[in-house]
Amino acid sequence: MNAERDLAPLAPSVVRALNDKLYEKRKVAALEIEKLVREFVAQNNTSQIKHVIQILSQEFALSQHPHSRKGGLIGLAACSIALGKDSGLYLKELIEPVLTCFNDADSRLRYYACEALYNIVKVARGSVLPHFNVLFDGLSKLAADPDPNVKSGSELLDRLLKDIVTESNQFDLVGFIPLLRERIYSNNQYARQFIISWILVLESVPDINLLDYLPEILDGLFQILGDNSKEIRKMCEVALGEFLKEIKKNPSSVKFAEMANILVIHCQAADDLIQLTAMCWMREFIQLAGRVMLPYSSGILTAVLPCLSYDDRKKNIKEVANVCNQSLMKLVIPEDDEVDEAKQSMTLPAEPTLEESLSKPEAASSGSLDASGDSNFSNSSVFTVTSSERIQVTLNLDGIVQVLDCHLHDTSIGMMTRIAVLKWLYHLYIKTPRKMFRHTDSLFPILLRTLSDESDEVILKDLEVLAEIASSPAGQTEGHGPSDGSDVRPGPVELHVPARAGQLSSSGTKGLECSPSTPTMNSYFYKFMINLLKRFSSERKLLETRGAFIIRQLCLLLNAENIFHSMADILLREEDLKFASTMVHTLNTILLTSSELFQLRNQLKDLKTPESRNLFCCLYRSWCHNPVTTVSLCFLTQNYKHAYDLIQKFGDLEVTVDFLTEVDKLVQLIECPIFTYLRLQLLDVKNNPYLIKALYGLLMLLPQSSAFQLLSHRLQCVPNPELMQTADNTKPSTTFKRASSSNIDYTELLQHFEKVQNKHLEARHQRAGRAEQLDRRVVL
Repeated sequence: MNAERDLAPLAPSVVRALNDKLYEKRKVAALEIEKLVREFVAQNNTSQIKHVIQILSQEFALSQHPHSRKGGLIGLAACSIALGKDSGLYLKELIEPVLTCFNDADSRLRYYACEALYNIVKVARGSVLPHFNVLFDGLSKLAADPDPNVKSGSELLDRLLKDIVTESNQFDLVGFIPLLRERIYSNNQYARQFIISWILVLESVPDINLLDYLPEILDGLFQILGDNSKEIRKMCEVALGEFLKEIKKNPSSVKFAEMANILVIHCQAADDLIQLTAMCWMREFIQLAGRVMLPYSSGILTAVLPCLSYDDRKKNIKEVANVCNQSLMKLVIPEDDEVDEAKQSMTLPAEPTLEESLSKPEAASSGSLDASGDSNFSNSSVFTVTSSERIQVTLNLDGIVQVLDCHLHDTSIGMMTRIAVLKWLYHLYIKTPRKMFRHTDSLFPILLRTLSDESDEVILKDLEVLAEIASSPAGQTEGHGPSDGSDVRPGPVELHVPARAGQLSSSGTKGLECSPSTPTMNSYFYKFMINLLKRFSSERKLLETRGAFIIRQLCLLLNAENIFHSMADILLREEDLKFASTMVHTLNTILLTSSELFQLRNQLKDLKTPESRNLFCCLYRSWCHNPVTTVSLCFLTQNYKHAYDLIQKFGDLEVTVDFLTEVDKLVQLIECPIFTYLRLQLLDVKNNPYLIKALYGLLMLLPQSSAFQLLSHRLQCVPNPELMQTADNTKPSTTFKRASSSNIDYTELLQHFEKVQNKHLEARHQRAGRAEQLDRRVVL
């Protein structure tokens, strides 16, 4: 710049001094400018004041020469000091050139700009608040300045500006929030520290309600919480903690719904601190907002369920997630099962996407929020709620079921997560059965596959869900029946009311998981039995390892008579005769040995009622797939004559090692407590001749083995009938009386037994023929 150029009203000497490289000379010039401006203020000569500011701005502060820029900065500061309280009238002209110098490449010049702005702000005080956004924007850049002197100067200016904001009640929070929302996504540590410090200050001012705008900045706060600096993480943790305290104090003014999806995203964060903090917030939101959170249940479950399987390294997260899960479950009530169009029309219509609810255009590019990541369901039912007022909300059951189904299909999830998923399904079938049965056809296959799970606890919960499906009255509603035509029941089977009282004691279900008694089996019961047997047929290992366990638990959860009746009816039509024989053997073992079936055994023991006789006939026809189990059923029902007739037919059967092994096991069973009554009846030789003959028949079938010796010793203990005669020797035989009055056609049953055994013999010959052909091919 030409120092001799006429820049009146500035004297040439002042112009030369402002352009000097020495700070002292520039300072002297600034004092002259201050004196000059004071004179203009005294004269109220605003035009000259503006002219001086314009010269200092255009000719000096924005000059190409660095020393001129330094002179312009100190000159503008001198103008502000001279103006005093009137500086507010010229703040825009004073501040803009100084802020431009914040971007200068020379660190010394940036420092002088910071110093000049400090003096301007110090004089203007509250008058600078209308220009707060541009000041904040400039300061946020200086906070990340690499030069320590510049950073130190910016910190002084920052503290001064914070004092002004704290003292004033004129702060424009609405105008500031968009800038804060933009700057909060900075990745620079110093810029983040600067942002958090301002949030803490604004949060502490009573007249500034930052809580109303928390949805705008909450995502950014969680991003900063993952910073590498421990100090910044701690500051952010404190800020979030203060916000949470305020939320607990004033829940009625909190926009819970607008922040729900933000928490869902961060509850899935890889950073432990972010995840724990977000999970704690989610816990408080569910407990404070209640049913306002229901529309976001699918997203919440997507975030919470995997955490339930965390190990002790993430114990805190797991515990909080468990509370979230339980609290959310309690929000589902029977009223959610009501289908009322008018009720649905009362819900808020707006359903913005997750990105719209955040109102942050930069979110997609910065990667701050990714609604399409692990959670496919987080924005499936989103609407804006401005407060936690009592409003009508609709349970997004479709989204919840989709999440639960997805987790059940995921083989990598932990045991506790699978249990939680099944508890949710059970709870939903209890609280919202009508709506849940719309999803039963899609859920049924995965529930059946879950029976192959490695965990007994998972299988127990799975059985509870399946039992509820099979017994709920809602499953009998028209249109909710089985969709698979192949599973339609081929013939009538009489089903009875399940006695639920006290049946769930062994599984320890309480509270939310307790099911009310159901009046009848529904259309899904028979479908369940068919598919369960299909699963046993295709997975023989499941039948061997868990078959008895599954059936016993079902007998607790449902009616044991219905289970045995339906399975016997299905097995009667089973084409795989080998599987039918194995399954019958399994069912027979359960029937004879399980404590859960004590009542059913007593019912079959006497055959006093038409129902018990019908059940016996149904079981008998299927039990014929296995000759030895058929004899054991006759022993259980005290049909000793028929048992003797069956054993007589054994001579026509193919006696294999497996056959003899089963006879051996039957002998062992006869010695068990279950057949105590049978052994005592051996004392009454006169009235039980066919029992003794049947046992001798078994003895003759056995080779010389331990079982042979055991049964032989037992029969040797049978007393001489002449020694056992009593005075009441005219009493008619109770055995024959019961048999004759039972109206059971034993001849027809015997014919059915022969027919079934012929089928088995033919099937064995076919298998042997195929094996022989295969051996010949191998030899060739």
